[in-house]
Amino acid sequence: MITVVGEALIDLISAESGTYRSAPGGAPANTAVALARLGVPVSLLARIGSDRFGRQLRSYVGSRGVDTRDLVAAQEASTLAIANLDGYGHAEYDFYVRGTADWQWDPAELPDPIGADVTALHVGSLALAMAPGADVLEEWVARQRERVVVGYDPNIRPALAGERAAERARVERQIALADVVKASDDDVYWLYSENRPPRPQDAPEADGAAAPVGADPFLEEAARSWLALGPAVVAVTRGAAGTLVIGRGAAAPMYLTPEPIEIVDTVGAGDAFNAGLLDALGQAGALGAAGRARLAALTPDELAVCVGHAQRVAAHACRRVGADPGELEPAPLEFPGRGATP
Repeated sequence: MITVVGEALIDLISAESGTYRSAPGGAPANTAVALARLGVPVSLLARIGSDRFGRQLRSYVGSRGVDTRDLVAAQEASTLAIANLDGYGHAEYDFYVRGTADWQWDPAELPDPIGADVTALHVGSLALAMAPGADVLEEWVARQRERVVVGYDPNIRPALAGERAAERARVERQIALADVVKASDDDVYWLYSENRPPRPQDAPEADGAAAPVGADPFLEEAARSWLALGPAVVAVTRGAAGTLVIGRGAAAPMYLTPEPIEIVDTVGAGDAFNAGLLDALGQAGALGAAGRARLAALTPDELAVCVGHAQRVAAHACRRVGADPGELEPAPLEFPGRGATP
C-alpha cells in the first residue's frame, strides 16, 4: 500500500467560452487516483470538507479505486483552486484557501505509527506548506520515515508561497526527510532564481517533433545539492524538454526525453508523473524499509526505465481534459538484467 498525504480540493478550470468547470483535484488526490488507475493499492490521507464539494471529492476518489480508509471527515469548507489555461494547456492558479479543510490538521487525526502494510508515503504540495497543518504533517512524516520510503514533491504555488528565502528553507528541510524527490523546473527556478531564462522548449515544435533537449547546469546544481541532503533519487521535470534525473547509484545527471504528444492540458501531469515513478519503483523492489538500499543502488539504466514509465503516465494525463489520466493498463516493466516484473 502507498499512502498519499495532502489536499483534495476542487479545481475550477477555465474554458474557451470564458466559463469554468469544476473538477476534483489537488496534487495529492491526483497522484492517488493515478496510482489507483495503475492498479497500485493506494490510500489517501486527507481532510475532506463537509460541504457539497467535499461529498463530491469523497465520492470521486473512492470511485477511482483509492482506498478511503484514511480520509478524515472535516467540518470546514473545501478548498477551491482556479486554473486558467493558456494556449498550450499550461495552467496558472489562484486559490480560495482561508480556513478551509485541507490545512487544519490535528495530530490525533494521523495514524501513528503508519499501518504495517504501507510501503511508501507520498507527501508535499500545499499540505506541507500551508499553516497551521504543515508543521503537524512534517513532524508526523519525520516519525514515519524509518518505516517507509518517502516521496516528496514541493509543487510550489507562487500565489500562495511565502517569502522566497523562507520557502527555500522549508523545502530543503522537507527534502531531507525524503527518499525520492520530484520537482518541476518551475519549482527550482522559483526557489533559487528570481529571473529564470525563457524556455521555448516547453511546447512541442510545430511539426510535432520533440522539443530540443539541452543540459541545464543550473538545474543540475540544484539537483546535486538536494541529493546531498539525503534523498536517493532526485528528478526535475521540464515539460516536453524531458526530465533531469540523478541518483545515488547514478551520480551523473541524465536527461530523458518523452515521446511527443498532442497536449490537451497539463493539469495533473506532474502528479501523474509522481504516480508512475512510485509504481515503477515498487516494481523495481525499491519501496518499503527493506527496499531503501535497493533504491539507493538503482543503476542509470534502471532509473531510465522508471522515469520513462513516469513520463508515459504523465502523457496520458496530458491527452485528456483534467487530472484523471483515465484507464491505464501498462505492461509490466522490464529492468535490465531482470526481465519483466511479475
